[in-house]
Amino acid sequence: MVKYVFVTGGVVSGLGKGITGASLGRLLKARGYRVVMKKFDPYINIDPGTMNPIQHGEVFVTDDGTETDLDLGHYERFINESLNKNSNVTTGKIYWAVINKERHGDYGGGTVQVIPHITNEIKSRFVTEDVDGVDTVAIIEIGGTAGDIESQPFLEAIRQFQADVGRENAIVIQVTLIPYLKASGELKTKPAQMSAKNLQSMGIWPNILVCRSDYPLDEHLKEKLALFCNVKKEHVLENLDAEFLYEVPIMLEKENFAKAVCDSLSIACPEPDLKEWEQMLDNLHHPDKEVTVSLVGKYVSLHDAYLSVVEALKHGGISNRAKVNINWIDSEEITKENVENKLKDSDALIVPGGFGTRGIEGMITAIGYAREKKKPFLGICLGMQLSLIEYARNVAGLEGATSTEFDENAKYPVIHIMPDKEGLEDVGGTLRLGSYPCDLTDNTIARSLYGEEHITERHRHRYEVNNEYREILTKAGLVFSGMSPDKRIVEMLELPTHPFFVATQAHPEFKSRPDKAHPLFRGFIKAAIEYKEKTVKEG
Repeated sequence: MVKYVFVTGGVVSGLGKGITGASLGRLLKARGYRVVMKKFDPYINIDPGTMNPIQHGEVFVTDDGTETDLDLGHYERFINESLNKNSNVTTGKIYWAVINKERHGDYGGGTVQVIPHITNEIKSRFVTEDVDGVDTVAIIEIGGTAGDIESQPFLEAIRQFQADVGRENAIVIQVTLIPYLKASGELKTKPAQMSAKNLQSMGIWPNILVCRSDYPLDEHLKEKLALFCNVKKEHVLENLDAEFLYEVPIMLEKENFAKAVCDSLSIACPEPDLKEWEQMLDNLHHPDKEVTVSLVGKYVSLHDAYLSVVEALKHGGISNRAKVNINWIDSEEITKENVENKLKDSDALIVPGGFGTRGIEGMITAIGYAREKKKPFLGICLGMQLSLIEYARNVAGLEGATSTEFDENAKYPVIHIMPDKEGLEDVGGTLRLGSYPCDLTDNTIARSLYGEEHITERHRHRYEVNNEYREILTKAGLVFSGMSPDKRIVEMLELPTHPFFVATQAHPEFKSRPDKAHPLFRGFIKAAIEYKEKTVKEG
């Protein structure tokens, strides 16, 4: 049987509902449960694929090619499971489905309304497949804050769903805020009380309160919250700020979070197996090395735009027992005159993905610097395309080489749009998305790092290497170390004359885990450590 846990937010947004849900997923999986995670977002976009990264953060891509909210990245990293198209639902998707059904005549000419049609569609997305013989817990995060007009249909759907399956099979966790008033030196519970009452006014009674706070909650505060919010005192849990994100599951385990959930669902709560997670945290807390990586991008004003890249760099550090510092550099600020000053103190350079012409020349200049100075370099998606452009211009002699994304009339279009993407007018959902196979070339860095010939990686792009220039670039010394099985698409490239100059058309950061770093990031940080050690030795 499937049990359901709904995670809602109260008082303000940004309290960490996603991390709370992901941490619970880790704790339940460590107890042997099958965990399924979903995120329901109240915005009207079909998906975040067309959203500005500086406004919304990164777009996380699943194996099946679904463009999703960045919280799904947290889910995958914490529970180490690949999610899919059913894992992220938006208001846009719900209304799109209902309107299409109405146009098809599925409602028999009836008046289509929020209740029951919209809420029924939402409830149908709550339902999780029951696998025979496997105890399953579905953790469903509701985006936004209780009281937002956009979230009301989702909350109403929860009320109905609890009635459908029974309250003992579907519980609600309210992540709320306990603010601290500096003037009076007090923690105040009133906002959390009102938030809980807001839910109760909709017919939803929270089973557990996860209280975000700057300071520990004393017994008096917990008793007060329990009394006014109508929850058990032992189900009022504190969730303080953590130095590292991955500490949160252990912090919540000490608060008996999983026990509160299991008790509420009337399921067993055996001792968890968290040995691997605790070992990962030990590496994280006790690094014996330190490196600085320059991240050169066009969305650096919002670090969440590169969230999975940042986490993957941390994972690479954990696996090498090294602290990784990130030097954030806006590519628009890089010129040939200042690139030395901006990058000289870094031990490695990474250029992540992106779209459009802004900041491109700065990235190309930075890549050229890394190539010439033998600094470890990792290019991701756009970063791979720009590394090829830089090499074509400055080594292969193709002056002015570029991508048709930046100049449709380029003399040397070494990067061009994929043939099956030409002429498409819609920008949403029209990229090459999801997991694709790649064959690695023997005697290359990529082959050595992966340890196998055939791999799969997730993608999100519509431009590719122009095959007309492959021979010229190969003769100039570039190695295409990864190809699609049909040899049509260049997936990876590297320089054999460089200690670590590797670029991939894929997004390997999406598959990296804190306790299992992605091979490219593990190798990249190892190369950064070696570069630093060599630099120090040489003085």
